[in-house]
Amino acid sequence: MLLAPLFGTALAVAVATEPLNSAGDAINLTMREKTAATDPLVRSATECIVRAVAADPRYSAGKPTSQLGDLIVDSMPSCIKPVRAMIDAYDRYYGDGTGEAFFMGPYLDVLPRAVVEGAQKAP
Repeated sequence: MLLAPLFGTALAVAVATEPLNSAGDAINLTMREKTAATDPLVRSATECIVRAVAADPRYSAGKPTSQLGDLIVDSMPSCIKPVRAMIDAYDRYYGDGTGEAFFMGPYLDVLPRAVVEGAQKAP
């Protein structure tokens, strides 16, 4: 199952690294400004994961793999900085705890499809 290893990885990421922002950072921005600030970080984290998965010899673009979840989990150590930056930005712009909630929910929900699509586009 894809979610169990990813959940474990997310917990390891949260425990192994400290937040890069302070809890007192309250910024009053519009939703558009918050999105503009976080979208590049989401793209950066996703692109890092796509590159790591596509470079893994166990992955073959165009062929479904039951190991996709494992490949994504295995990519996390090399992508810890962009993933952590994305989580911290969500906490900074949307409130404490929202980064992990975003990562564990909507982000992981679409990540497998994004990895497959991104790996197909990769040279």
